[in-house]
Amino acid sequence: MFLPSHTRVYLAAGSTDMRKQINGLSIMVADQLEMDPLSGHLFVFCNRRRNMIKVLYWDRNGFCLWHKRLEKYFFKWPETVTEVCEIDSRQLSWLLDGLEVNQARAHKPLEYTTLY
Repeated sequence: MFLPSHTRVYLAAGSTDMRKQINGLSIMVADQLEMDPLSGHLFVFCNRRRNMIKVLYWDRNGFCLWHKRLEKYFFKWPETVTEVCEIDSRQLSWLLDGLEVNQARAHKPLEYTTLY
């Protein structure tokens, strides 16, 4: 996912009711996260089961809502509800792939063995 350099990504820690759509999520951004939903930054929400994510952002003349549901496995999501976690675009890609966002690298290094 390509993001302009000035765009920030915020995770709303804890769980969110995924029945909420654009209006409900933008109100959450303003009231609970105390941020501006019209800023152009990405606000990411996850459900209680950790298998569904919604990304809300303002794009020039309207809101966009992006939704991903995993059929297997779960998203690695912060549990502390009192904090908003900021991540970068690389960490967002890792999150969407089901990986930890606070890891040193995306994959384990390959181990090379010699055949004798």
